[in-house]
Amino acid sequence: MSEHNEVGKQGEDIAAAYLQQQGYELLGRNLFFRKAELDIVARKGGDLVFVEVKTRSKGALMSPEQAVDYRKQKFIIEGAAAFIEQSDLDLDARFDIISIVLNGDDSEIDHIENAFYPST
Repeated sequence: MSEHNEVGKQGEDIAAAYLQQQGYELLGRNLFFRKAELDIVARKGGDLVFVEVKTRSKGALMSPEQAVDYRKQKFIIEGAAAFIEQSDLDLDARFDIISIVLNGDDSEIDHIENAFYPST
């Protein structure tokens, strides 16, 4: 596995553990729908939460959340619609970003709730 993929996997593991500590129920990880990959799908209360995880090493030129551009958001929203259709869950949906910056054995986590919305 390349270093980039290892950093991403490490970040997703950190994000999943963080969400569980915050009381989220994980429904799936790394789910694929057409061109979209949903990093984490979780449930908290009456919300279905689609979480995009972005991880960078300390000193990266761009903050992790800046990598979730309009095109990436569009794919996530399309994947979320497919997930909802297949799962037949009747919950409010929201889109979060978990930004992780790795610094040796430490990590900085920023959970951005309602980070973006489907356009109409």
